[in-house]
Formats: sequence, structure tokens, C-alpha cells
Amino acid sequence: MNPRAGMLMAAGALVAGTVTGLPASASASPAAGPGPSTRPVAPLVWTDCPTKAYPKLQCGTLRVPLNHDDPGGRSISLALTRVAHTARTSQGPLLVNPGGPGGSGRGMAGYVAASLPAKVAAQYDVIGFDPRGVGRSEPALDCRPGHFKPVRPDSVPGGAEAERAGVERARAFAQACGDKYADVLPYIDTVSTARDMDVIRAAVGAKKLNYLGYSYGTYLGAVYARLFPERVRRMALDSVVNPHGVWYEDNIAQDYAFDSRHKDFAAWVARNDDAYRLGTDPAAVEAAWYRMRDALRTTPAGGKVGPGELEDTFLPGGYYDGYWPRLATAFAAYVNDKDSAPLVKAYEDYGAAGPAADNGYSVYTSVQCRDAAWPRDWNVWREDSWDAHAKAPFSSWNNAWYNAPCAFWPVESLTPPDVTNDRVPPVLILQATEDAATPFEGGVALHRMMRGSSLVVEDGGGNHGVTLAGNDCLDGHLAAYLSTGAVPRGGDGAEADAVCAALPEPEPAKAPAKRDAARSSGATLHGLLGQVR
Repeated sequence: MNPRAGMLMAAGALVAGTVTGLPASASASPAAGPGPSTRPVAPLVWTDCPTKAYPKLQCGTLRVPLNHDDPGGRSISLALTRVAHTARTSQGPLLVNPGGPGGSGRGMAGYVAASLPAKVAAQYDVIGFDPRGVGRSEPALDCRPGHFKPVRPDSVPGGAEAERAGVERARAFAQACGDKYADVLPYIDTVSTARDMDVIRAAVGAKKLNYLGYSYGTYLGAVYARLFPERVRRMALDSVVNPHGVWYEDNIAQDYAFDSRHKDFAAWVARNDDAYRLGTDPAAVEAAWYRMRDALRTTPAGGKVGPGELEDTFLPGGYYDGYWPRLATAFAAYVNDKDSAPLVKAYEDYGAAGPAADNGYSVYTSVQCRDAAWPRDWNVWREDSWDAHAKAPFSSWNNAWYNAPCAFWPVESLTPPDVTNDRVPPVLILQATEDAATPFEGGVALHRMMRGSSLVVEDGGGNHGVTLAGNDCLDGHLAAYLSTGAVPRGGDGAEADAVCAALPEPEPAKAPAKRDAARSSGATLHGLLGQVR
């Protein structure tokens, strides 16, 4: 969705329920059995790399095959972190993934170990990793540095010439990826990353893997479970990708969901008119936001924030409502006081893309363009984007351009595996009803596809990534599951096995700088998930 907030979904014209095995030349199909795990893997060597926040953190590097169907060929490296178990008896490795694709997971090990109840965390070796192509793993992709340098053209094309410029910009990104990484791109995909996970399992000497995945990490986990069902011990999936829409249909669903969440933001601002003075009518507040957007087309704030950058800045609020107070403060300052400085600062903190975001976006496109088929006819994109924009104008075109390189991707797309599964132990699925990035239907769909799974719902919650973010009810279910393997079971005919109330909505910010300095657990988690800086 944007260089920082949107490394979550993409597009692929896949009809729901149409699935086949993967081509053997690209990646093993579920029926083909595990390839790399049948050969010896050198044990991981861990060295201390403490931080102030996580003094027990350790680091390691693991070599994995670039092409898992050619394990004796070229290898690449994965960068990992670990917080080792301290209990007398270990429950094995707990591998964690923050999503993306393209999200760095090295920061997750310390956070998850510190956020779980101490008694539970002590039983696990909590392991984070940078997936292939990401962060400190090598090679780290950066297809076109500065692709999101401001000020970009308005994401909503104002005519045929503007649209052609956007298409050429997307084509240039795809071509740059192909020119720089032609030998690597065929192996940057979800199935290859899932097979990397099994090499990690073997390298730490575990017969089975425990896993906690957020966002795209839920799809990665479901693919791993399909490939290696006998090696899944426990698996918790938070904020679930709809496997039926990988990736084009999921992407369009996001357009509508983010627009709805933006309306929720406007309604919250209206309820807090005493603080923001933008009016008590949500529709009027939303109209003021779009007038701000129009004004920035002519005069970008600080020479940095045009309409596209404004969307980038406010998109994180669609992932986590803890950002609403500061976003509203910047919005109100621009509208009421003609002061653009808070908006520029919000963009710099929430929307601007640096080298890490360039790397994340390069992997995002590489994985999702490779994972599944995309429309190659731009007319399909144009029609779908205008249809979505007519009903959901907040970010539909922004999202289309974000994913548009896949229309011109230089590597042939794969066919996504069917992640239907009746061979794994109970999987714990956690999902908020108003999640915009991975709408609620995805959690329900995967729950139905994974026999014996348990669905825990945050009723009325709109945040993306809901465990270890301050909701004691959800965290209790996760802790119980990791401790004993127990999952809640609902009554006959109930879709949800357990329901937790959503956290209260945020209070208006009275001292934004002070509040930002004292980050809550929710803000910390969402930073690690790549949804803000």
C-alpha cells in the first residue's frame, strides 16, 4: 500500500478455489515432499548481539540453497536472531515472522520473547529472521533506489498522459529488478521462503517447528504447513491473508477496507471536535481531508507532501488507530492554522521511504509478482482501479500503482499452492473484525480450510496485528496455546471459537511529542510489523 505501511498484500488474478500444484522446475509442490530437509544441515552458531532493550539477544547466519531443487548449487544467506530458552525443559524453537513480504524479522525475536508471559517465553527459543532478499540477509534486494522519492505524481491520474507516466514508472521498476537480479528473482517467492523455514528448523536440531506469523506471515505459515504438515508442532496466525485471493482479489478487497477504515478515522475526529475543531459531522471531516489533498496537488507541503505522500502518511492509521491522534493533529494544523509543518513531520515519520523501505518494497514486489498470476493487460488494471476509486477513493489508485510493476514483471508467475490442510495439529487463528489490511473474511476462510483450527475474534477491532499489542484477552489465548497447545472451542454452528472485546479507541493527543516518546506495546509491535517509523 505504501513504502512503509503497505508491505502486506498485492494482486494476482486467481479465481477463488482454483488451485493446482507448483511447477517442479520452480518449487516443490506439496505432494513432492520436502527437498532440502532430507540433506544434512550444519548446526547454527549463535553469537551474543545484545541491545539495550534485549540484552539476551543472539545473532546467527545460515546458508540455504538459492534453488531448493538444486541444493548443491548456489547458496544465499539468512540473518537470524534468537532469545534462547531459560526453562529447564524447552518446547523447541518458536519462529516468528512480521509479514510483508519484505518485512525484516530480526527485531521480532526480542520483542516476542519480552512480550509473552515470562513463564511461557522461557520455554522457547524465540527466533526471528530476515527472509531471503530482506535486510541483512544476502543478497539484499534494492531494485530502484529512490522509487518513492517525493513529490510523486498524483496517484489518481488526471488524464491519459498522467496515466501513461504512471505505467512507465511501474514498468521501469520491474525492468530495474530484472536487470539487477535476473539470476535471483525466480527464487524470491513464498514457497522458497517456506522451505528456508524448514532449513532453519533442521539447523537448530528440532524435529518440529512452532510458529507465530502476522499478516503475510499467516500465508507463509499456511504454505509451510501444507509443505511440511508433519513438522508443525504449534502455529498461531494473526491477521490472516485470504488464501482465495492471492494476490489480486485480496488487493482489491483492501481498497474498500482501507476506505472504510479512513471513514472510521474521520468519525473519530468528529467525535473529538473539541480537540481538533474540524466539525462534528464525519462526512464534513472527510470532505475537509479531500480538500487538503486537492490543495497539496497544487502546492506540496514543505516541497515534500503531495497527494500521494499524503495517502502514504495516513495509511498507517488504517493499520493501527494509535496513530490517529498525531495524524489528526497534523490534519487540524493544516486546515485550521495553515501550518503545514506538523504534516511534513508526520510524513517524514510515517510515510517517507528510506533504504530499508526500498529494500522491503523490492522484496514485496518480487515475492508477490512471482507467487501468483497478475493481469498483464493494463486495461484490466485501469477498469478495476476506477471502479474501486468510484466507491473507495482513499487509496485505490495509490494501491494500484504500488502493485503495478507486477503487470510488467520479468519473471513468469507461479501457481499458488492449495493451503487446505487436515494433517496439522490445531492451529490458532486470531483476527479483528474491522481489519483493513487483511479483512475479516480471510480469517474465516483459512479457519475453514485448516481442519481443527480455532478462530479467536476481536469484535469491533480495527487494528492489524492484534496479539502482543495490549489486548489481554487475545494475549491470554495465545499464551495458553503456546504453553499447553490448548485452543478454545465454540459451540455447535459457531464460526468463532472465542470472542474478545476490542481495545478502547485512542484519546485525543494533548502532547503528541511526549506520547510518541513513550511508545505503547501496540505502537512498538506495529513499528516492527513495518507499519510506521
